[in-house]
Amino acid sequence: MQNSTLSSPLVLRLTFGTISDFNYVYGVIALLGFLMIIFSNLIIISTIYLNQSLHEPMYVFISALCTNGVYGSISFFPSLIVNLFSKSQTISYAACITQIFCIHSYVTCEMAMMTVMAYDRYVCICNPLRYAIMMNLTKAFRIIFGMWLYPFICITVQTLLTMRLPLCDNVILKIYCDNWSVVRLSCIDTTVNNIYGLFLTVKMLGVMLLLVILSYVKILKVCAKSKGTLLKAMQTCSPQLISFAIFVTDCIFEVILYRLGPTQVTYGLRVAMSLQCLVVPPFLNPLLYGIKMQAIKVRILQSFEEKISAKTNL
Repeated sequence: MQNSTLSSPLVLRLTFGTISDFNYVYGVIALLGFLMIIFSNLIIISTIYLNQSLHEPMYVFISALCTNGVYGSISFFPSLIVNLFSKSQTISYAACITQIFCIHSYVTCEMAMMTVMAYDRYVCICNPLRYAIMMNLTKAFRIIFGMWLYPFICITVQTLLTMRLPLCDNVILKIYCDNWSVVRLSCIDTTVNNIYGLFLTVKMLGVMLLLVILSYVKILKVCAKSKGTLLKAMQTCSPQLISFAIFVTDCIFEVILYRLGPTQVTYGLRVAMSLQCLVVPPFLNPLLYGIKMQAIKVRILQSFEEKISAKTNL
């Protein structure tokens, strides 16, 4: 299987393990989960877009986070659902490379957006008088553009480095394609890929994690002086902290798994942790922000009440 290219007939075989024993059940669950994720995220996005009162940087960032969740879910779920209902459980090389790019760009954009949202809360809480100057809608849209463009450039380079590798095997030890799973199948030295992967890990996980921690530490220091202010700040920041903690936990697990090797971790744990950042944040974010953010919750309820009233009057 040498000199594999996008035009080659290579088919990569995914490892579903014991999941295949209940593939139709899991397929239905995955389909329902996918529809729920898309529906809930679109509700948040449309609510923020349609309500002028929510056109503020904080809510624009939330909308961008939910948009990225939709993108990540579309990158992952359709392929999973097809394979769960299929006996072959394979993916073409071209589709695998596409999925690698989409999933990794989703993950890096998610990390970048969470970092920006932490900084936004820091400016709002620690510098409230300067917030309107430091963070307005124009700047928010520029930041979002940059937070999407920069990760996409980084992942494009990573994907191109992976595409140059000839493959000696076709078994991926996951239920979806990721960069490391394909690189490990290579017939040649992958030092360049490993160095670039380490660079991305340090930059995207290490640096951004540090920035988020520093932002929330400063927020806690400022708010600790007043119990009421602290409670209000925690209520506002808690959705971000919960979502961020879950996401980072999975990213750290993936880094550790890369160093240990997949065979040293049980299959069930590998599947659970590898699915976490692709399923939990897109599913949890709209619920957290829809429940915790009073302004969003009120607007959603108002929209439903207006629709019910309109139907009643017909």
